[in-house]
Amino acid sequence: MRKLCKFVAVLFTFVFAFSVMVYAETEETCPVEIKAKSAILMDCASGKVLMKMNEHEKLPPASVTKIMPMLLVVEKIASGEISVSDKVKTSAHAAGKGGSQIWLKENEEMTVDELLKAVAVASANDACCALGEYIAGSEKAFIQLMNNRAKELGMNDTTFVNCSGLDDTDTNYTSAYDIAVMSRELMKYEDIIEKYTTIWMDSLRDGNTELVNTNKLVRFYPGTTGLKTGTTQKAGCCLSATAKRDGLHLVAVVMGSENSTDRFETAKAMLNWGFSNYESIKPVIDKKLITDVLVENGETDLISPAIPETENVLIKKGRAKDIKQTINLAVRVNAPVEKGQTLGTVEFSLDGEKLAEYNLLSSVNIEELKLPLAFKRLLTKLI
Repeated sequence: MRKLCKFVAVLFTFVFAFSVMVYAETEETCPVEIKAKSAILMDCASGKVLMKMNEHEKLPPASVTKIMPMLLVVEKIASGEISVSDKVKTSAHAAGKGGSQIWLKENEEMTVDELLKAVAVASANDACCALGEYIAGSEKAFIQLMNNRAKELGMNDTTFVNCSGLDDTDTNYTSAYDIAVMSRELMKYEDIIEKYTTIWMDSLRDGNTELVNTNKLVRFYPGTTGLKTGTTQKAGCCLSATAKRDGLHLVAVVMGSENSTDRFETAKAMLNWGFSNYESIKPVIDKKLITDVLVENGETDLISPAIPETENVLIKKGRAKDIKQTINLAVRVNAPVEKGQTLGTVEFSLDGEKLAEYNLLSSVNIEELKLPLAFKRLLTKLI
């Protein structure tokens, strides 16, 4: 009997310890209340995941789908292939799109600027289709471009079957992780897209068509930079929300909330936690640690490595003083030396984790020492 009691006590202790461990792990993974089927918080600069829950679960995204069309359009604008002033003629197919729309008529013309505004602010399905047809020739061809780009970005949980996110099929799905990935990619063009995604209210057709942003965070959450809402019966209430404060740019994705309030409150809680616990800082290379490199048999004896510009890194708040800087620099190199040749590296790390690494490069070409110059140097020394 004593042995049985002892066994039960040990078993209870093990189960309790395991439960605490699992609870702790869950709390660390999701430190805020998530009122959704899946969610993720990601740093836009590095792509580091700060919080997650069922982030790879494949779910219908509703109009959050439109982040990919916006990305493709913005990429075309950035490359110069299209212009925001280009006129786009509406097809019968685009004009026939249901759901959220700006009621485009067949053969009606609008600029890329106007249509992109309608997509970003009012989630207009007809405008999105018109843009897709303008870029690819047809919605079908545009959907292929969407899936190709998703594959390039490593969005392995995603299959697009339309450009709007309408519930006209069961095979249009993605995940919170993939939405964060394409949101992050879109925000690389923040100088273009934020002109649209930060609009609260606007209009088209000389004020006759009013636009009100479906993303309430644009008005009520400080630092909001975008991005896209989505709501259908199958998808529930979804949101990809981006915000920036003090150089830290975050994206919070919420999928499958029961109501609109839950998706916005969940996104706000995730963003608040991110801004409270992390910061983006620019590490400074200590130039005093960068010494000249000797050049063997070169026309010049020394090279001063060029000091590279550093980029912001993500760290937990208050840890900047703990960042370690490691210099790996060659003592000498053999001529010839080419401009841009790597002479060493600078590595920044925190608690053993690499934050960033930069190459120290030669800023000049140094030719191998030729006989006449070598002879001249020898004579100079002798004299």
